[in-house]
Amino acid sequence: MRKILGPVLLGLGGFLLIAGLLGLVWAPGVVEKTPIQVETITMLEGQAGKLDTSTGDLVDNPIFAISDTRTDTELSDDDAVAWLSTSCVMIDRGGDRVCDEDSEDLITASVDIFATDRVTALADNETLDLPADAVPHDGLVNKWPFGAEQETYPYWDGTVGQAVDAAYDRTESIEGTETYVYRVEIDEAPIEVAEGVPGTYTTVKEIFVEPQTGAILNQTEDQQRYLADGTPALDLQLAFTDEQVAQGVDDNAGDRQLLTLVTTVLPIVGFVGGAICLVAGLLLLRGRSRTTTHSRKQDLVGAGR
Repeated sequence: MRKILGPVLLGLGGFLLIAGLLGLVWAPGVVEKTPIQVETITMLEGQAGKLDTSTGDLVDNPIFAISDTRTDTELSDDDAVAWLSTSCVMIDRGGDRVCDEDSEDLITASVDIFATDRVTALADNETLDLPADAVPHDGLVNKWPFGAEQETYPYWDGTVGQAVDAAYDRTESIEGTETYVYRVEIDEAPIEVAEGVPGTYTTVKEIFVEPQTGAILNQTEDQQRYLADGTPALDLQLAFTDEQVAQGVDDNAGDRQLLTLVTTVLPIVGFVGGAICLVAGLLLLRGRSRTTTHSRKQDLVGAGR
């Protein structure tokens, strides 16, 4: 039995050590990358006061927002991933929640084409051949990097058309999942409130990021837009719906389990299990060698009699 078991344990130990080494050195570079096939629809809801031009007053209504973000798999490559994001904010009249650009209930609508680095999650304007009308982006756009830190990151704000500071503010649990909360504050930035209509933009955003994966699990926004003369044009509050948060937490749990399995469990099992198997295999072979030597001595003593 030792004749067979010893070499088997040595082989298994070598295999486990190699697996542990791959999990420690090679696997993170493979699994800690943004996939090139992603399709997500994010639902938000809240309240908004919109300027009624006939009266000059803000009319308050419940609202919903839909963001449909998906990758262009064919355009993406090993280093960067291309994205198409369409979004709208609509007054909620209680019917189906869909974007309708022809409806009087439309508050804002946008289409965004961009690319990000698959490792850092930062905008990448050079690697891929994006359409000519794609607006150059800067900073983080739709996720944080894997292994997010408690620091300030540049974050793209499409309303002002540039990256702004997203500063780490606190750690907060969402349905049992630890998140880092990053805070964006913009005060009276000059924008076009509508086409050809100048004004200012003020907002406070809080972005709840699961640090291991960099996934955004919730986002809140308190935004105001004013005409150049100071007349309020929009007063908006938005956040992920409860259902969206629950779904995001559930999906993220599976992603974190996979990352932990590959980058933590595999190296531990590989190195510890491999070392145990190698030691056991060597002891078995050593014991077999001693038994064989002893047997040969006995044979020689018996032959000399």
